[in-house]
Amino acid sequence: MNCDVLKKIENGMGSFSKGQKLIANYILDHYDKAAYLTASKLGAYVGVSESTVVRFAIELGFEGYPEFQHALQEIMRNRLTSFQRIEVTNSLIGDENILERVLISDAEKIRRTLEEVDQASFERAIERITSAKRIYIIGVRSSSSLASFLNFNFQMIFDNVKFIQTTSGSEMFEQIMQIGEGDVMIAISFPRYSKRIINAVEYARSRKANVVALTDSKVAPIAAHADELLIAQSDMISFVDSLVAPLSIINAIVMAVSRKKQKEVTERLRILEEVWDRYEVYDKKRD
Repeated sequence: MNCDVLKKIENGMGSFSKGQKLIANYILDHYDKAAYLTASKLGAYVGVSESTVVRFAIELGFEGYPEFQHALQEIMRNRLTSFQRIEVTNSLIGDENILERVLISDAEKIRRTLEEVDQASFERAIERITSAKRIYIIGVRSSSSLASFLNFNFQMIFDNVKFIQTTSGSEMFEQIMQIGEGDVMIAISFPRYSKRIINAVEYARSRKANVVALTDSKVAPIAAHADELLIAQSDMISFVDSLVAPLSIINAIVMAVSRKKQKEVTERLRILEEVWDRYEVYDKKRD
């Protein structure tokens, strides 16, 4: 539904009430701004009540205004270029305290993620990961930092982790060509979605591997190919996206996996600590 919400609005013009047409026209002309307006603020802009805005969202088939607003945000994040993103976020933040606004916004995304994440899917994902023959971790562009963080921690837990470097499409397939049944691919993808990770996930499924997807929406491109889907809220901040909520999910994955394999992890870390001390990996000097 999210990808065709603007088309639904255009097609429904003939059946809308006078107030709904005001809302529809504003959204079609300014969906970049409408995506971040509350129902009451959107109503104030076009001269209708908050309840009219909410009924408009329901009329389009959404459960309520928050779901409708999220659909607009997805469209905006995928359509806008990097420099357009800067213009939009500058107009939204205005002269407010940037540090305070960003931190409050990040805290809200973590709260919403906690409310919406599928706990059963999370637990099944942990089972698939801990029992996998091989674990492939992949993330592209901005999501590559998340994938790298997960890989760093998994390397201290498992011997069977493969971190996929995605500098080119051909090199990527050379790294995942052996993936197969019993393996797990952990795919991390957030807007703007890269085609390379979509292709990688499709290939993994064609080879009967399990896919654990960490993304921002049930209609994200990799979601349809996931055995287990973990949704984390992200949002546009200037030309980049906030990824604090996905990172929190990754922290939870690492903790859950380490508890499942506590005996092995404890022994591996004991050995690593001895090596780190011997070669002075960490500075233990005290003033």
